[in-house]
Amino acid sequence: MDSFTLAVASALAATIMAVSMGLLYLASSRRVCLFNWAVAGLFFTASSSIVACAIHFQLHDVRVPAFGNVLYVAGHYGILAGLRRHLKLRPRWDLLAAVALLVFGVHLVPALQGALTAVLVPAVVAIDLAVARLLWRQPDREARVAYLPMIVLEAGFAAQQGVRILADALHTAPGMAACQFLQACDALFVLVFLSVATMSCALIVTHDQTRALRRASLTDVLTGWLNRRALHDTALRAFQRSERSGAALHFITFDIDHFKSINDRYGHGIGDAAICHVTAVASRVLHGCDALFRIGGEEFAVLVADSRADEVWRMAERLREMVAALPLVTEGRAVAMTVSVGVAGLDAGDLRWEDILRRADEALYHAKQNGRNRVSVHGVDLDGRAYFIQTA
Repeated sequence: MDSFTLAVASALAATIMAVSMGLLYLASSRRVCLFNWAVAGLFFTASSSIVACAIHFQLHDVRVPAFGNVLYVAGHYGILAGLRRHLKLRPRWDLLAAVALLVFGVHLVPALQGALTAVLVPAVVAIDLAVARLLWRQPDREARVAYLPMIVLEAGFAAQQGVRILADALHTAPGMAACQFLQACDALFVLVFLSVATMSCALIVTHDQTRALRRASLTDVLTGWLNRRALHDTALRAFQRSERSGAALHFITFDIDHFKSINDRYGHGIGDAAICHVTAVASRVLHGCDALFRIGGEEFAVLVADSRADEVWRMAERLREMVAALPLVTEGRAVAMTVSVGVAGLDAGDLRWEDILRRADEALYHAKQNGRNRVSVHGVDLDGRAYFIQTA
């Protein structure tokens, strides 16, 4: 394909990017990164359109390529800005403004026009490498799968631009055929870049949304704790690790005493606030625990791995004491609450993690039957397999 056809194709690819990202932005919860990528697509569309018009109409005004190249740089930076938004970072549009002024100024100053490639290409390479580096340095390994196509794309495009710089350095005065070949290669790489960038941006967003939906399906909306659906997989993995390593595994279960009376007296709104208050207090005590679950209306379970029995008991006792000491203050009144707590640990004969949870529930029932606002340990406070709290 000739340069004009490649420029038109690039403009179409960029338009597809802008429209795709714009539609995703409208269809999603207005994610700013998608808006940035849609704007990047518009920048690329305008840049390629200017190139196509300059070729077709043989425009020689120096301002034409100046605007085209500024928009081209802005397109690359728009991708970086969108990724920074996606990662909850500032987009730093001020950096783009500085680079754009530099590129535009080089075009307008005759003495500097020979250094255009030495300014434009390194700027694009720096932006592309910044994208690849930013994604590569993210600690979330699960997200790395979605980031990998963008990393490869940006690094590959930067490498192609590096080859272009090297080619210009080796051929100080390339012929017309060589110039046309290099321009065609650049346009072809831009076309590929735009096509793959659209898919890569969409992959990042859809992967993130899929993970968010998965987290939402495993999380209790009211408290933010994991729900019963998440309990099985989490507890099973912990149980299997304990079987292999011989490490301790415990469940702490608790519920709010006389919760029905709170609902009946104050209403369900205060009842929900009471649940949120108790889980907030519990989170302060249980912040080092492996997983926190809301398994019923006012019933909760805590998975504790690799901790001694006495440590787990003290944790459960601190939980009970703090809930009793910190009433819920709402609508100008204090609502006092207490919790009953059950504790059980892994026994040698356990075949399933459910055996531990069942014994913790038995201990919780024992605590409620014996006055509430107390901690009961299976094997100590009620009959069961040998289970002793160390006092050392």
